[in-house]
Amino acid sequence: MTGSDAGLDTKVDEIADGVYRFSTWIAGITENGFTFNQFLLTGEEPFLFHCGQRFLFPQVAGAIARVVPMESLRWISFGHVEADECGAMNLLLDAAPDAQVVHGALACMLSLNDMCDRPPVAAGDDTLDVGGHRLRFIATPHVPHNWEAGLWFDETTSTLLAGDLFTHVGRCPAITDTDVVEPALAAEGFFHATGLTASLAPTLEQLAALNPTTLAIMHGASYSGDGAAQLRALSDGYSAMAGASLP
Repeated sequence: MTGSDAGLDTKVDEIADGVYRFSTWIAGITENGFTFNQFLLTGEEPFLFHCGQRFLFPQVAGAIARVVPMESLRWISFGHVEADECGAMNLLLDAAPDAQVVHGALACMLSLNDMCDRPPVAAGDDTLDVGGHRLRFIATPHVPHNWEAGLWFDETTSTLLAGDLFTHVGRCPAITDTDVVEPALAAEGFFHATGLTASLAPTLEQLAALNPTTLAIMHGASYSGDGAAQLRALSDGYSAMAGASLP
């Protein structure tokens, strides 16, 4: 089954200046359904965060084409190696001849050097300037899960591409200024997807110190406002969920 065969509708919304959210709601994942979101940062070298599963490729490709020509796509990244994050990766590489996958050196070594149809680029300490957005890669091993996990922060718009952090269920608006911590903790109680390890709280504090004003969330509504407060509240919630304060 392809996304088009399933009659899925992918919505396109600009959630920050030059940051577009592509969102597909799918029924049957929890009683309220579940959103799968990708994010496109426009500029001289357009940057896509999350690829979607292979069956969503028609939807994602169509959404990209509503914002920029598909062949102009230059960079592809994602939080970690998982079907909903990178399942359509090679389909996108085929459709965008100048595009390359960029991720942390660990992800490249563990998986991407083998999986990518074109050699991936290992992100360094310097910002990635895509001509309109300056992106910084932050390694987040095991947060929320997977050893090779990593996120990106757009210094230009103060947008944290937050991946699976703050996952929540159901239909939702593109962006909200209301609390996303409570629904995220409720979803955690259902999915148990986050590694409640000693590195969780320090990693969330590292992200909070960036003072993001937009949280681009992969599953659920994106958040506009005091992102640092939301990240610290999420950390406190995880601590309570674990039954003890995390270091």
